[in-house]
Amino acid sequence: MSNAVPDGLLAELIAGLREGGPDLTAAPEQLRPDYEALFATFPIAEDLSFRDQQHGGVDCLRVSPPGDAVGLVLYLHGGGYVVGSAQGYRGLAGEVARAAGAEALVVDYRLAPEHPFPAAVDDAVAVFLALRAQGLPARKIALAGDSAGGGLVLATLLKLRELEEDMPAGALLISPWADLTCTAASLEEKRADDPSLTKEGLETCTRHYMGERDPAHPLASPALADLSGLPPLLVQVGDIEILLDDAKAIAARAEEAGTEVTLEVHPGLPHVFHAFYFMLPQAKAALDDAGRFLSAQIGNL
Repeated sequence: MSNAVPDGLLAELIAGLREGGPDLTAAPEQLRPDYEALFATFPIAEDLSFRDQQHGGVDCLRVSPPGDAVGLVLYLHGGGYVVGSAQGYRGLAGEVARAAGAEALVVDYRLAPEHPFPAAVDDAVAVFLALRAQGLPARKIALAGDSAGGGLVLATLLKLRELEEDMPAGALLISPWADLTCTAASLEEKRADDPSLTKEGLETCTRHYMGERDPAHPLASPALADLSGLPPLLVQVGDIEILLDDAKAIAARAEEAGTEVTLEVHPGLPHVFHAFYFMLPQAKAALDDAGRFLSAQIGNL
């Protein structure tokens, strides 16, 4: 169990999460509307603007905070590769962009089981290459993602490396799910602590996404892959998450491979706590740190 003592707001949030959010073991057709309904309850800043776009044949949502932006955050949402949408994650992506002094482009990548691995990777790579073809320099693009989207960020970088393409300037990984073998020790060790995720839910998502494919494939489980030759990484995770070991594994393998990486483990905080920036000072502080990192990478400082 975590030794952190939650403050009032955090304790209230964790209690609410324990009461029951979307069940990742449910059928996708049942889960998806519940998931979207949950995210629809999150407040969206009134000064954000939104434009539907398509890049590389993939639907996207451009999110623009006020002010000039000299870079772009390509945002890959969470949801176990089975649920989630650009619309649902527009608020969080917008706040990441605001903190970085950039715009965000949230990718509506195809979801499993209708579109299994590697459809999500193919879509993310297609969007990045389309932006490059439009004349946006790679050094002005950063990647960011949460949960499965954090793993997808790493997978996208690995695919770009394989294609010998220019790399984005840097990448932010929020509570990344990056080991789809679901064998990390923290899946059991943090079971009682984590109010959001279960090992069974993640295993269900793996089956939807991977089918008969090997979940240890490097583009599915990049926490197990060679992470050399990647741009600087910032990994942020809460210490009560069952995915804590995924974040630690990424940091260890990146450091071993000579990739610049910073791991921030936040005490007492749940999965993708950044999404609660509107109520948790700790979430806002983590977003500010992430924004400074991204801004430094894409040259906004």
